[in-house]
Amino acid sequence: MQTLLSVGLIFVLGAFMKWLCQKIKLLNVVGYLMLGLIIGPEVLGIIDYKFIKESHIITDMSLALISVLVGANLKYNLIKEIWKQIAFVSIFEALFTFIFISTSFYLLFDFLGLGFANEQRLTIAVLFGGLATATAPATVLAIIHELKAKGKFSSFLLGVVAFDNAIALILFSFVMIFTSTLIGSSEVSISTFFEVLPIIFYSIILGAVGAVCSEVIDRVFKKNRSVKTTSTLGMIFIVYSLSSQWGLEPLFASLVMGVVMANLSNEFFLVKEEFDHHLKDIIFLLFFAISAMHLNLSFLVSMPFIIILYVLFRIIGKVTGVWFGAKLTGADKNIQNYLGIALFPQAGIAIGLALSLQTEPGFESIAPIILNVIIATTMVHEFIGPLLTKYVLHKSGECNNDKCEREDSSN
Repeated sequence: MQTLLSVGLIFVLGAFMKWLCQKIKLLNVVGYLMLGLIIGPEVLGIIDYKFIKESHIITDMSLALISVLVGANLKYNLIKEIWKQIAFVSIFEALFTFIFISTSFYLLFDFLGLGFANEQRLTIAVLFGGLATATAPATVLAIIHELKAKGKFSSFLLGVVAFDNAIALILFSFVMIFTSTLIGSSEVSISTFFEVLPIIFYSIILGAVGAVCSEVIDRVFKKNRSVKTTSTLGMIFIVYSLSSQWGLEPLFASLVMGVVMANLSNEFFLVKEEFDHHLKDIIFLLFFAISAMHLNLSFLVSMPFIIILYVLFRIIGKVTGVWFGAKLTGADKNIQNYLGIALFPQAGIAIGLALSLQTEPGFESIAPIILNVIIATTMVHEFIGPLLTKYVLHKSGECNNDKCEREDSSN
């Protein structure tokens, strides 16, 4: 009953927060984060720690839907002319971010004050590097939906976010095998990294099979859109749950499912519209409010340097990687100059990956620190990131709603 009461409070207060955001022209994403922080245990304590511990199912449901919606943006007929550019830009920005973060943490390890032995320097450096590559799909999706931005830049941005998170999930899987080997003091070899390939392969198979099953079921309910939406929703949760139970990558499997559904069915956009119109606000409200409740404010005060280092070198890696990738592939000037800034937000997937460390043997002392750093930096990324993404969409000329029109008239 207490859990249901907490969800009810989030809904009611979230409605007021959305209303307030519209009045003061603040992005809903930022408002939901502020709400979660204020009513969470670190400030007013209206929502307690018990609810946060019991809210994993809400977070998992949100991440499953977000991953599918991100994958659904990789529709071949929309990106067929630029998919190579999207792939190259995504690879460059992910690798540059990984290298910048891992190198900076490794070289500056002694100054970070983490309290770990020097032997753990490489382990911690590459873990942060792997986490830094992920971009917040929910934030980017929320802002594009909120601003009703449409065009080449928006499509390119969504494509890069989808590729970027697929790369992040694969890269983090390799990093986990590498760091587990380091912690276990066993020899690291090339064959060690091949252990992750079956996980990635079976995640792809599961996501694809789930999409095919969903399409078959949808054809039974061809003339009933609401029933199709319900069955699709059920298949998304089944794929995510089975992937988790079978030791695969649930976020990656969900992302693959979204890609296959969007390209397999000519009517998936109808289901996607149902999600956008009826589920999107609920998902974003719950996800961002609960994410903000995880933050330990005392950590922000005790370790400011590590937070600054992570945020600074992550955005440098994103911007530099995008510029190099876009330059080499001859992408548009707007993409070269602005896309890296739009990838600043980071939230759900990074938090989900950091949470997965908590149950990994050998990471007992490292995992809590990494989770706190990711949550603390998420607050920075999610307060500043939406503003940067909104600015970039405005500069691209694809921001089409009344907010942008008012901004244009005032400039």
